[in-house]
Amino acid sequence: MGRWNREELEQAFDKFQAAALKGASTGDWEDWVQCFTPDATYIECADGNFWGRESIRKWIYDLMTPWPACEMTAFPVAWYSIDEDKGWIIAEVRNRMNDIGDGRIYEEVNMTILKYAGRGMFSSEVDTYNPLNFKRMFGDWVKARLERAEPKEREELMAKLQAYLKERAEVDKGGIGAIKSDN
Repeated sequence: MGRWNREELEQAFDKFQAAALKGASTGDWEDWVQCFTPDATYIECADGNFWGRESIRKWIYDLMTPWPACEMTAFPVAWYSIDEDKGWIIAEVRNRMNDIGDGRIYEEVNMTILKYAGRGMFSSEVDTYNPLNFKRMFGDWVKARLERAEPKEREELMAKLQAYLKERAEVDKGGIGAIKSDN
């Protein structure tokens, strides 16, 4: 018998998924952040490594608050596997953009590996994906969204997009830690 039972691991994963959905739909990521232990590690293939809940909190808000990232509003899980013995949960997660009404689903896949620590929390997460595929998907979604916007809205969205691209360029140079938050 494993260190944790499957029911406990399933409940923690369900809570994690619900918290991600809440964060994406409301912009309030606190429930998701609380799914991690205070000393958790987070390894993100494009943005780098984060140590501790506070670092994870800063990263998720900095990443998911600006437009168009805030339009990523669903994370359906295609499949997952649980190792009760070691407390690992491995999942294929779809990162899905808001439906813009053009009949397409804009999403990209990442593999998430969670290490369970007990009490409904995880001590680590590793996300791995192809950043080029994400950039392409984002670009396709933004282009389609801008094409559907009225001129005034398109102008506002373009300004937001330019700010986002400038910020992401800084991330690409020095990791998410290069971004200075006004919070």
